[in-house]
Amino acid sequence: MIKELVILAAGNGTKMWPYNEVRNKTMIPIATKPVLAHNVDSAIKLGVEKIYIITGKFNHEVDHYFSKYTNVKCINAANSPGTVDTLLAAETLLADVNNFAVLYGDTIIDEKDLKAIFESESNTILLSKLKETTRNYIAATIADGFIDGIVGHSREDTTHTFAGFHFDKAVWGFLKNTDDIMRDLEVGMMAPVERFIEATVSDMRRGGIKIKALETQGAFYDLDKPWHILEANSGVVEYLCSKLKKNELAEGANIDKTADIRGFVKLGKNSKIGRNVIVEGNLIVGDDTVIDNGAIILPNVVVANNVFIGHCCFISEGSSINDECFVGHAAEFWGVLMKRVYLYHYMEMFGVIGENTDIGAGTVCGTLRFDDGETPHRVKGRKEIPYGESNAIFLGDFSRTGVYAILMPGVKTGANSLVGPGVILSKDLPSKKVVFAKQDQVIRDWGPEHYGW
Repeated sequence: MIKELVILAAGNGTKMWPYNEVRNKTMIPIATKPVLAHNVDSAIKLGVEKIYIITGKFNHEVDHYFSKYTNVKCINAANSPGTVDTLLAAETLLADVNNFAVLYGDTIIDEKDLKAIFESESNTILLSKLKETTRNYIAATIADGFIDGIVGHSREDTTHTFAGFHFDKAVWGFLKNTDDIMRDLEVGMMAPVERFIEATVSDMRRGGIKIKALETQGAFYDLDKPWHILEANSGVVEYLCSKLKKNELAEGANIDKTADIRGFVKLGKNSKIGRNVIVEGNLIVGDDTVIDNGAIILPNVVVANNVFIGHCCFISEGSSINDECFVGHAAEFWGVLMKRVYLYHYMEMFGVIGENTDIGAGTVCGTLRFDDGETPHRVKGRKEIPYGESNAIFLGDFSRTGVYAILMPGVKTGANSLVGPGVILSKDLPSKKVVFAKQDQVIRDWGPEHYGW
């Protein structure tokens, strides 16, 4: 069993726009907890003694969150050109360590699969079956329990993506000599100038080292693009809620006798489920949260701290709502609300809404195209059709909408942006931009002489 773990969290997360603009991508909340914290907490539970998180952009948010962890050390590797150089930032810390594990900070791995890679022999790679169809990835093939090939931009041959690594100290030499470009590509494909750990593994294989392949058995989430937030959140929320086998009420928590609870509920300190609330399945709630006045909550929802949910609003299955949010006045929501989002007055929202965002009264989003198809997205300029949740909307942090804005399926808005009142938004809005509707008006004579008797 390895005792040291390195987690790589220094990337810029550009494919995750707009949620990379005000945070380290690994701090995106999934089931009200940062992505990064899921694997950290699992690793500590499994007995890992030292965890090194290598950060880059927005490192202070990571530092602050993990400052309460006694066995976690954060190292800033700002402007790291790739995962190889990010990992090399930990070399001196692991100089006397024979075996260690490496994980990507933007993944969530089932605890049993983490245990398997931690207990495996050195030079073992944890792999998960590919879901993406875009080919914009580096992936591997497996034969007889070992990695048989590694290719970038594979047209059809590769089957698995990389999830985690178990190395011995010999890897440092290979890392230092890894090429500046990933050259294991299909003919005609192109590679960025960036040093990838997958290229290091290819060099190890060419050097005669057999790399054992270990396939994931449980859920694996790789958060690379905005819709992956919804996929991971829904899966983790369902898993956490499925563990509830009875009601769990902390000190000061209570459930009103008029509430209709059809599953099990976990309430944090001083939280309340009030009059005429309907909870149709299992629900997890943090501290000092109020759910009241006829709110309807479908099965498998996670709510954080200091939240208000009420006034006949509707929360759909698999959603998570983070600290200090307000959902009320017949608002309908499915997805992820980051911190301090306000949903007031008669609206329908499906997707991810960034931190500190205010949604104007009557704002709605389209959830179904007239052709019943999937909405194409642009990721770093490339057209892509997601394998799931392509029709969700993705609103950036510190943004807002005016009254009766309409957001068409799949649109994104950047951080610090504004969609004006009455706007029908049908394409992505860049960060720090405002869009208003241009309206032509006609004023003419009117009165009893035109409309009277």
